[in-house]
Amino acid sequence: MRPVSVWQWSPWGLLLFLLYSFCVGSPSPSTAPEKKDGSQGLRFRLAGFPRKPFEGRVEIQRAGEWGTICDDDFTLQAAHVLCRELGFTEATGWTHSAKYGPGTGRIWLDNLSCSGTERSVTECASRGWGNSDCTHDEDAGVICKDERLPGFSDSNVIEVEHHLQVEEVRLRPAVGRGRRPLPVTEGLVEVRLPDGWSQVCDKGWSAHNSHVVCGMLGFPNEKRVNVAFYRLLAQRQQHSFGLHGVDCVGTEAHLSLCSLEFYRANDTARCPGGSPAVVSCVPSPLYAAASSGQKKQQSKPQGEARVRLKGGAHPGEGRVEVLKAGTWGTVCDRKWDLQAASVVCRELGFGSAREALSGARMGQGMGAIHLSEVRCSGQEPSLWNCPHKNITAEDCSHSRDAGVRCNLPYTGVETKIRLSGGRSRHEGRVEVQIGGPGSVRWGLICGDDWGTLEAMVACRQLGLGYASHGLQETWYWDSGNVTEVVMSGVRCAGTELSLDQCAHHGTHVTCKRTGTRFTAGVICSETASDLLLHSALVQETAYIEDRPLHMLYCAAEENCLASSARSANWPYGHRRLLRFSSQIHNLGRADFRPKAGRHSWVWHECHGHYHSMDIFTHYDILTPNGTKVAEGHKASFCLEDTECQEDVSKRYECANFGEQGITVGCWDLYRHDIDCQWIDITDVKPGNYILQVVINPNFEVAESDFTNNAMKCNCKYDGHRIWVHNCHIGDAFSEEANQRFERYPGQTSNQII
Repeated sequence: MRPVSVWQWSPWGLLLFLLYSFCVGSPSPSTAPEKKDGSQGLRFRLAGFPRKPFEGRVEIQRAGEWGTICDDDFTLQAAHVLCRELGFTEATGWTHSAKYGPGTGRIWLDNLSCSGTERSVTECASRGWGNSDCTHDEDAGVICKDERLPGFSDSNVIEVEHHLQVEEVRLRPAVGRGRRPLPVTEGLVEVRLPDGWSQVCDKGWSAHNSHVVCGMLGFPNEKRVNVAFYRLLAQRQQHSFGLHGVDCVGTEAHLSLCSLEFYRANDTARCPGGSPAVVSCVPSPLYAAASSGQKKQQSKPQGEARVRLKGGAHPGEGRVEVLKAGTWGTVCDRKWDLQAASVVCRELGFGSAREALSGARMGQGMGAIHLSEVRCSGQEPSLWNCPHKNITAEDCSHSRDAGVRCNLPYTGVETKIRLSGGRSRHEGRVEVQIGGPGSVRWGLICGDDWGTLEAMVACRQLGLGYASHGLQETWYWDSGNVTEVVMSGVRCAGTELSLDQCAHHGTHVTCKRTGTRFTAGVICSETASDLLLHSALVQETAYIEDRPLHMLYCAAEENCLASSARSANWPYGHRRLLRFSSQIHNLGRADFRPKAGRHSWVWHECHGHYHSMDIFTHYDILTPNGTKVAEGHKASFCLEDTECQEDVSKRYECANFGEQGITVGCWDLYRHDIDCQWIDITDVKPGNYILQVVINPNFEVAESDFTNNAMKCNCKYDGHRIWVHNCHIGDAFSEEANQRFERYPGQTSNQII
């Protein structure tokens, strides 16, 4: 019942109210009344499964009826308010699309908008109680911090559902436990119930059940197992059964979503005539190689319908991108759910999806949005086999790019590496474990040639996300008792799952600079920048200019001309320049900042700005076989926000010795008519070439994705004019596009110097 305004009361009612207030007294305006039964008679609870005690679908009881909240416009701020209603200090996250299962009854709130500081959800804006256009497939949930409010004595206790739940699943090897490598792919199925781990009776066990279990454990598929062998083995062992009657469809992302029957506590005869359920899973090549200690082999998906993940800080997570007609694009999050996310995860060699992400949680993509309203049953071999809607740019924006977090196999690689001496758990000297059983010891890594790519692998192995810095000197961090250098010559591609998969010197350690002060260190971060060149702009703005030498003194000082310019007849003559504009976007989840601090920036009088990076971009002209015939680069760049998306403010500006960088959602534009925005092609002979632009070529600054830092274009030069066409980001080529790119119709040979 809504409170009535004092101004709506009758004079008699107002008089009675004032007399009552005078006799009884009223609380001081600065003192809030103690909340005894929820906010204004409401009760709250967490429901759904699978979940932990501090997370779940939010349900509200109003007027004696339980209902849910729609996820439209739901934010972390609303989750903070609701978690406090439930007796927790704050929220750490929220979920959408009925992650914990659809509720029943009324949908009490829709378009809930909170600032996060409200004492009650009734103070937040919404469409009004019971006014909603949602279905229960859009029920919102919260993940609260597992810390209760002090003195919380409200009746809003979390109401745990009375039926048992399966919280975790594992495979226990029945034979050779100590010798079998990780990940474990075959064994007895065990489920964790509130009173501990129990086995599952195999009566009625199906391949669908195995498929769900394997998906939870990070494997894309299951295979048949020798049941007779395990039954014979089971006769000699004691078993503790807690679950039977498992009936899965095969598309579930978690075993708790299947039909389950639990044994009662007083059951004396459990699983008569049966034995423990056994499952055997098939790992993807990525993890099969990891278990054998070999370097992983990159397997290319077959055909044009391809899927990839971008922008994730950990393996098996990221923004979903799909390849269509040779161009990569994103997926709109409309109707994005666990079934569709699981199809993506299994297609990429992981297990089922742990979470379906919406709202560009893994950063915004750039370019096309290929798919929307993807509806998968969960049985499809590829996302492209799911019904979907082809959309135009007006139908969806990149702020709604879909993402996933997949279940991964447990490999134990994080136990073979640790950090020491840092100020937080995200930084320190890198220590690695070597030796076999009985002779395990910890040691340091030589800092020679240790860089960003190697640090990326170390942070990934530690489960700490990206590397913001790879350090070759760590004298300011205490090494403790570990002083032996046990690994050297580490060279990584940056995509490996552990340092063991990188090239290194092996047991023969060679280090140019000895001592613990010259050992490798890292600073890790959950977010990173991601630079991407707007390739279409390069193609649209490319042209040739013959520029007089007397106008190129500043460019020569900054080494922006070909080496032959040194012997030119200055100030007479000219240089032929291929000019173009470059627009560099930051699509990551952290600002791109120069590695060097302001104290080491160099002032260049000619161009009137500070150089913050030694080398930021390489421009090259290559023959089709990769031979470089011309190059240009900026010795360094003045990095700033030239333009930003509508909802993003500029943060970096070079003027007046300002901070330099590129903000997330902004781009740095270098017009074709400024110095050094060119390649000196004076010495290049007519022919067909490749124009290549590489951003951050020396990996000086960490990015979430280095594979999209290179752009290539076809380039035809006849001695007077130049044609630049078919520009693509380096990783955008399908095999078919690469073949088209390397062929030049009507051209049988190149004239090159």
